[in-house]
Amino acid sequence: MHSINRVKMSFQARPDNVGFARVAVACFASQRDDLTVDDIEDIKLVVSEAVSNAIIHGYSGDESKYVTVDCTLYDEGIEVVVEDQGKGMEDVDKAREPAFTTHPERMGMGMTLMEALMTRFEVTSQLGQGTRVVLFKAFGGQGGTDDGTDQE
Repeated sequence: MHSINRVKMSFQARPDNVGFARVAVACFASQRDDLTVDDIEDIKLVVSEAVSNAIIHGYSGDESKYVTVDCTLYDEGIEVVVEDQGKGMEDVDKAREPAFTTHPERMGMGMTLMEALMTRFEVTSQLGQGTRVVLFKAFGGQGGTDDGTDQE
């Protein structure tokens, strides 16, 4: 895939910064004139979910820590990588199950939403070292596979 533009930002793990992250990524993505309002809303929602997970689950609300969001625009779509250096996940496959949560007051649907709204969704995590979420949204019917071919 051919990279068009890239931005990387790091911010404190504060709930106030979830909105900042979603708007910043949406503004970055809107450089593309072929995105629909629905595409932008999907991107905003998944960024909110990934950043919220880093703050709530990765850092357990420790606002002295930082979340990193790395966005790359490609001809084929946008990739957003959200990373924390938090406590990590013991079982990523279990965490990806619908309605799974370690916080009973939460619905446990964040990862399900991210997977449903993105063309590609990947999660890697190591206990005590953090979590990395990769979100890819293809543009205009592009498949967004790693080799740049369509999945149609």
